[in-house]
Amino acid sequence: MWRIFEQRESPEQRLSREARDLRGRAKQMPHGVARDAILRRARQAETNSQRDQWLKSSGLRSPN
Repeated sequence: MWRIFEQRESPEQRLSREARDLRGRAKQMPHGVARDAILRRARQAETNSQRDQWLKSSGLRSPN
């Protein structure tokens, strides 16, 4: 059985919020592998948000 639910925020907003939350968590952690992994996830979320904005832009041109 499938559950259907309404998204209350756009994917870009969700990714931006996730990146902000992850950066906040990373600030509270000591330097190390776990902190680096969280910062990597934050960068990925920011990149994905920017990519989605670019794909939706009206000035999008295909690469030559």
